[in-house]
Amino acid sequence: MSYAVIKTGGKQYRVMQGDVLRVELLTAEEGATISFDQVLLVGTGESITVGAPIVEGATVSATVRKHGRADKIRIIKFRRRKHYKRQQGHRQHFTEIEITGINA
Repeated sequence: MSYAVIKTGGKQYRVMQGDVLRVELLTAEEGATISFDQVLLVGTGESITVGAPIVEGATVSATVRKHGRADKIRIIKFRRRKHYKRQQGHRQHFTEIEITGINA
C-alpha cells in the first residue's frame, strides 16, 4: 500500500487510498474531484520519497463528499468574586474528502 503526507489548510495529513478525512473548508462543490499538489512525502512499500520541501510531480487526488460544521466548542472566561463572566461558542467549517489516488 502506498501512502502520502499532504499539506492543506495549514495542517499535515497522512493519507492512503480510500481514506475519508475532514480538512479545513475548501472552495469546491460536493462531488467534485480535487488535487493536492503539496505532497511532502510519498511511501510505497519499502521505498520512501521525502520532498525538500515538496515532492516534485507528486499529486494526491480526492473527491469532495460533503461540507459541514463541526460540533460547538464552548469558550468560558470566568473570574470568581469579580462579577465577570464571558461565554462564547464556535463551530468550525470543514470539508469531508475521500482520497481516490496517489500519483508519485
